[in-house]
Amino acid sequence: MMSMCKKAAFIFLLVLGWMRVAAQPDTLSITLENVKYPYPVKFLTVQAEGQDLRMAYMDIKPATPNGQTAMLFHGKNFGGYYWTNVIKALSAQGYRVIVPDQIGFGKSSKAFIHYSFHKLARFNKNLLDTLGVSKITLMGHSMGGMLATRFALMYPQTVEKLLLKDPIGLEDYRTFVPYQSAEQDYVAELKTSFESVKKYYQSSYFTQWKPEYNYLVKIGAGVSKSADFPRYAKVAALTFEMIYEQPVCYEFGLLKVPTVLFIGKEDKTIVGKALLSEEEKAKHGQYKILGPATAKKIPGCKLVEFDNCGHIPHIEIPEQFLKSLVSNL
Repeated sequence: MMSMCKKAAFIFLLVLGWMRVAAQPDTLSITLENVKYPYPVKFLTVQAEGQDLRMAYMDIKPATPNGQTAMLFHGKNFGGYYWTNVIKALSAQGYRVIVPDQIGFGKSSKAFIHYSFHKLARFNKNLLDTLGVSKITLMGHSMGGMLATRFALMYPQTVEKLLLKDPIGLEDYRTFVPYQSAEQDYVAELKTSFESVKKYYQSSYFTQWKPEYNYLVKIGAGVSKSADFPRYAKVAALTFEMIYEQPVCYEFGLLKVPTVLFIGKEDKTIVGKALLSEEEKAKHGQYKILGPATAKKIPGCKLVEFDNCGHIPHIEIPEQFLKSLVSNL
């Protein structure tokens, strides 16, 4: 039995630890309550494995509707907050824009469930059905590209056009990235810091780092100081497992919807990059090669390539990307 003195000391240390976390102005909650999104956020209740979960989303109505709806799927390290300029560009064209935070990401619930692209696709279909939307133009970035591909395969009657922007999963990571269990990934995720996030973003996402990109790092790393970060880290490990174990690259040829593939030619993103030797890194994640090869697999796919651009064209080369996006709607 713990003595009264030891109990008091233990409780004091817990409270002191909490105060240290709470006192840091750059600490973010794991559901980003203290991150301002560009438009009002609503929530849809979805069920999974006996749990009621909250799925966050923005639903932006245009000033002059054209009768069409666009849906945007974010990447693994992001949420709806980074789509602002794309939302504005689509709204200016008359599109209603729906921007969900997937379960496990952004402002949505950080659930301990079996994550699958099929399950996430169904949640998004539930959202569309709830909003009374039957047809969409669907854009997916990074992990969102894998999810958008799965969604289009499951619900081809819903997707009028598929826009894939630097999607991951253009190669099967299982064939060259060493396997790690979710438990091993969890241990690695717990080591997240501002420095580690910035280093990864610099090496994979952008050709040249600019100070205005730091807000992405602040959000990506700010949650690591939360008292609830272990839950966030566990979910990050579970979604890494989803990406690793559920490739879509073998099914590109089954897509039945008009598709545009946007590729930053200097993108070098590899899921599990830290587990590879420098020699292996040089062999994979080469989007200037993967882009054209993937476009050939997708029936009737149009390939749009950007020179001197990495993983996030709508942030690195916004004017060029948005002009290309509008011309390919």
